[in-house]
Amino acid sequence: MSGDENWIESFQGLKTLPDDVRADLIAGSQVVSLPQGTQVFAPGQSADNLLLLLEGTVRVQQRSETGREIFLYRVHAGESCVLTTACMLAFEDYSADGLAETDIRAVAIPRRTFDDLAGRSKDFRQFVFRAYSRRITDLFTLVDDIVFRRLDVRLAARLLELAEGDVVHATHKVLSTELGTAREVISRTLSEFQRRGWVEQSRGEIRLVGRTAMERLARSSGER
Repeated sequence: MSGDENWIESFQGLKTLPDDVRADLIAGSQVVSLPQGTQVFAPGQSADNLLLLLEGTVRVQQRSETGREIFLYRVHAGESCVLTTACMLAFEDYSADGLAETDIRAVAIPRRTFDDLAGRSKDFRQFVFRAYSRRITDLFTLVDDIVFRRLDVRLAARLLELAEGDVVHATHKVLSTELGTAREVISRTLSEFQRRGWVEQSRGEIRLVGRTAMERLARSSGER
């Protein structure tokens, strides 16, 4: 069990917990570290711990019966995983994969501690459900994007989001998973971006050389 109590300051909704609840949360939780590439959870596994992310990112995706992967959302530092929350509240097993995209550091809150604090602390319940509500809104936005927004608009927005400086380190396969489409569609769209002088491509890397034009496209309504 970690003696580091400062982690609680990383989560806005936990800073105001009553002293007794705060102490029980710290005592009943554990700070854990996982290397990049670790499968944090998988379909069919039980949700035994609520993870609050301190460092790194976790990618949550679902695989269809045909083997196609669909990106759902990322968990960033300062956030919790909505799927884990839902599974713990409903006593259901996971239905998607959670993968550590980077080395991660997180607080693991075991079910016993989660159930105890959710049952007796209004402040802890508010923290859990506010985070849950925000992520559900994000998922509805994702569905809306997939159904109503053109793929070129969504790809431009995602490239801008993933860029480190002007470079995106991602394969066409990864981007197809991110946007819930086929790799061939991503390849065709990127080829068009390249023809327009917006991107330059190399193996596993996309350089944004026409950022202004891509930002303009990403801001457009892009309705089908």
